[in-house]
Amino acid sequence: MTDAPTKPDAIDVTLNGVTFEAEPGELLIDACERNGVYIPRFCYHPRMTPVGMCRMCLVEVDTGRGAALQPSCMLTCTPGMTVQTESELTKKAQDGVLEFLLINHPLDCPVCDKGGECPLQDQTMSYGPGESRFVEQKRHFEKPIPVNENVYLDRERCILCDRCTRFASEVAGDPLIHFQDRGSNTQVNTFPDEPFASYFSGNTVQICPVGALTAKPYRFKARPWDLEEVISTYPNPMGDRISVQSSRDKVLRIQGVDSDATNWGWLTDRDRFSFEAIHHPERLTVPLVHGDDLGNADAAGDNLVAASWAVALQQAGAVITAALDKGGPDAVGVLGGARLSNEAQYAWAKLAKSVIGTDNVDAQLDDGLPAAMVASYPRRTLNDALAPGSAVVLMSEDPKEQFGTLYLRLRHALQKRDITLVELNPTASGLGRLTTVGLHPRPGETGVVARALVDAVAGALPTADVGGVSAAAISAAATAVHGRPVTVVCGRASLAESASPTIDAAAALRELPGAAFLFALRRGNSHGAIDMGLAPGLLPGRVGLGATPEGWAAAPTVTGLDARGMLEAAVDGDLSVLVLVGSDPLADFPDADLASRALTTCDTVIAVDLFANLSVASADIVFPAAGFAETAGTHTNFEGRVSPLTRKVTAPGVARPDWVIASDLAFELGADLGFDSVESVFDEIVTVAPSHAGLSFADVAADNDGALVRGPTALDFGAPEPTAVVPLDGYSLRLVTDHRLYDNATLVQHCPSMANLADVAQLSLHPLDADRLGAGAGSLVTVISAAGSIELPVRPDPAVPRGSGVIPLNRSGADPRELIDHRAVVTDIRVASS
Repeated sequence: MTDAPTKPDAIDVTLNGVTFEAEPGELLIDACERNGVYIPRFCYHPRMTPVGMCRMCLVEVDTGRGAALQPSCMLTCTPGMTVQTESELTKKAQDGVLEFLLINHPLDCPVCDKGGECPLQDQTMSYGPGESRFVEQKRHFEKPIPVNENVYLDRERCILCDRCTRFASEVAGDPLIHFQDRGSNTQVNTFPDEPFASYFSGNTVQICPVGALTAKPYRFKARPWDLEEVISTYPNPMGDRISVQSSRDKVLRIQGVDSDATNWGWLTDRDRFSFEAIHHPERLTVPLVHGDDLGNADAAGDNLVAASWAVALQQAGAVITAALDKGGPDAVGVLGGARLSNEAQYAWAKLAKSVIGTDNVDAQLDDGLPAAMVASYPRRTLNDALAPGSAVVLMSEDPKEQFGTLYLRLRHALQKRDITLVELNPTASGLGRLTTVGLHPRPGETGVVARALVDAVAGALPTADVGGVSAAAISAAATAVHGRPVTVVCGRASLAESASPTIDAAAALRELPGAAFLFALRRGNSHGAIDMGLAPGLLPGRVGLGATPEGWAAAPTVTGLDARGMLEAAVDGDLSVLVLVGSDPLADFPDADLASRALTTCDTVIAVDLFANLSVASADIVFPAAGFAETAGTHTNFEGRVSPLTRKVTAPGVARPDWVIASDLAFELGADLGFDSVESVFDEIVTVAPSHAGLSFADVAADNDGALVRGPTALDFGAPEPTAVVPLDGYSLRLVTDHRLYDNATLVQHCPSMANLADVAQLSLHPLDADRLGAGAGSLVTVISAAGSIELPVRPDPAVPRGSGVIPLNRSGADPRELIDHRAVVTDIRVASS
């Protein structure tokens, strides 16, 4: 505390006889905590609107009209304010509030999951009466009741703090849990036949100040004092900061950690409950090679059998050496790597490009954007992008489905800050009515609409519809972004069209004054892979091919093949060894037929993975890898923010970290990558990568927000030629395929709490299109394209623009990848009754 204000706009407040400085508009409860005095609270949460419901934060305040009890969570600091948090009146008020809260509270702490980390327990001990004067019967409810698949509600414990209901309505936008009834019968509950179907419901469990809401995956698994905790980063594109909690070498819970730069403490349920996959019994635990029916690795056979690391590495080294002798470095390709840490990505990039000599590496599976484009376009932080007075152009998959905490941050900024949002996608996102202007071009025509928007901002307003978007909507969007710093959230909105329309649109939007980008690549650490050189045509540090990095024996000089190029080369017999590093092209590559033919034709497939997925089952040599929470390192989010990944538990069996596997394989090839720890890999990255120059591991770990990497790049992606699209005829629809939060992905299906949440594949049509085709809700239709046909039910959806049909990827039932025409910019489909 200070004796007098030193900032020109500071407000002097006297707290318990000592003067301190408060910020203009700062809530009293925050100002006191910032200056070392904690005021108890239940309903208040710094990331939500204060409501003053619990009254636990009552303190004695004198603003010049005499002292009175006031809720500090609702009171902003004013000059000359005098505050007493330790007066007898304040203590009596806090004592009374707790006594009333405990009237009906069941006091079942020994069996409550919140016991040991419960604010009600703590504050009762610190501020409460010590004993109860009430001897009457407490109220009782059915307990617990599931409000959804993973969250249980015990209404007897609820203190009506309004945290869960506020989160659901104002943060998540899913107002599905409410106050019901009145007076002493007031309770929190969902309405009949309307479960708390939110992608973010687990956050209500974390912020509940009592044990009213509990998470099914954690219930009765451990007590807080049994848990060991480390702060880490969830390896998703946002780089959400988390707490990983374990007991007896087993992860039991993941909690969000408040990072102002990223997730604000929130998590999607998919990320929160994904810890179940870490210890799944189907994890790969030993290397596998082809052997006989008796399980002998030394005998010839078609079965994958357990082998030692020495045998598996020796076989892998032999086949790579043979491929180099026969076809040179171009005969080897490395596909995948977005699952890995930065250090593991660097190790695999160094192995591929310096030891093997191939530039055939790609961490994106033909569902991203050119690495040179991502590396060279100007970036902006999320906080700057969502600053008051900014504009955001959303051109990616629905953030609610793929980038959950980005969706929450966007939603907050649209509600609480003066920002504008223009959607430039074939379909509307989950942001709904908060969107300022929705531009929904026909699939494949995003580029021409973006060009029209840029021209309109410059003053050349359109006079006719462009790409299926009205001139009025384009003019309104131009008005919405004019004069504001524009951030483009850029990614592939649909995999049924090529990347060209998105590239065209990004190149056009780059011309907006002060435009910058946040590239929404859906795979976890895609940005780290690009920074580490795990992409064709790049070396570590966002550097193009040319000079050999310091400490490398050599480096490619000719740009190699991307993911599609490698699979096509395998089919043609030009690529004989394909290394899959945490990738499953059979299930995840947009062209399922190409992936199948490539893995069948390729001489040798080496897989490095966590589970025996479809592609691992087709491999010849399999290495078990250590996964999330089992290995240390760093992660790079879509801003270029590097934050630490912390090891908490032991990998199963003899699984090894990915960087160790790369080092061991290099040794089999007669080279030494020179790494003996994660820190040694990071130290070499800092030396080799210009983007990371001057960064230290301590810098990354010291700040809860991590360290921002914005190193300069000499790359110039250039302006592409505009993509021509064939006009849509009057009988067809344009196909849109995208991802949803819950699907048949390997991680989701190995989490019991989420495995049954994925819906079946459906064709979503605008109701008018469905009526025109005579296809009612649930009716079975045949969808036909130039590439193939599938049969699936119809789902009318007014959010789908007319002339389009939407089919989610990787769901049970029909596979829309069979429809995608990869020779065309877009895929046109026709619908017939089955």
